[in-house]
Amino acid sequence: MSVRRPGTGRHAVTVAAVSALLAICSSLLWGTSDFVAGLKAKTMPTAAVVGWSQLVGFVALCGVLVVMGDPLTASGWQGWAIAAGVAGAVALWAFYGALSSGTMSVVAPVASLGAAVPVLLGVATGDTPSVIAWVGMGVAVLGTVLASGPEIRAGLHVRPVLLACVAAVGFGTVLFCMDRGARVSLVSTLWGMRLTSLVLYAVVAAVRRSTGGVGRRDWPTLVFVGLADLGANAFFVAASTQGLVSVAAVLGSLYPVVTILLARAFLAERLKPIQNVGIVLALAGVVAIATG
Repeated sequence: MSVRRPGTGRHAVTVAAVSALLAICSSLLWGTSDFVAGLKAKTMPTAAVVGWSQLVGFVALCGVLVVMGDPLTASGWQGWAIAAGVAGAVALWAFYGALSSGTMSVVAPVASLGAAVPVLLGVATGDTPSVIAWVGMGVAVLGTVLASGPEIRAGLHVRPVLLACVAAVGFGTVLFCMDRGARVSLVSTLWGMRLTSLVLYAVVAAVRRSTGGVGRRDWPTLVFVGLADLGANAFFVAASTQGLVSVAAVLGSLYPVVTILLARAFLAERLKPIQNVGIVLALAGVVAIATG
């Protein structure tokens, strides 16, 4: 007969609640930073928004490494960090560009389809996804078609939707590479990823001979975007290590809801009923993928 220690069940419930709260915080930060970055990209080059905000996150990560005393000497994370950095740089450029030129309430759910990419890449490397994951991918794709179709048929430019699809592939690739790199060192992989992104955007700035014309008034927004994105990553990692990864993945994948609500509150975005159905299906599909 097993003996149950007093307080064990209560402790488990507390840990689960803390994990859920951390995951919700990650969604709030991701969704808010995406909305703010999309607005900023309307008034300055998208590459500048991504590059400078990534610099803020990189500086913060350097501070974390100093505090942790991590010498970055472990081997095995470097290749994954570089791949994640390249994919992330392209994904953020495409995503912020889509948010600034399209309907945020449509763009955000489309980009969240990136959750399916690690599943598909996992299949290629021998993983066997659950039936729920496969169903989720189908539902998410259907939802995306319903959400974006009316805008395209109405004659609106297809570019934001295509950019959102590019962002989805990029974000999904980042998730896959981060998972592999984190098996060696999560902080080192994050650091290497942002360093790679910065190098790419520095090359772009050198070729264009422009840093985006960033002024003093732009810095508060760029700092917020950079720190919010980094903070969201930290909250999500903490949530997945404190409690069930599946629960953290589901709650963390709800960040498009925050972006949609902010777009409706501040930009007065209104969609057709069929588009609202599509958004719900897309988000439900993403949740199913995360669960599976």
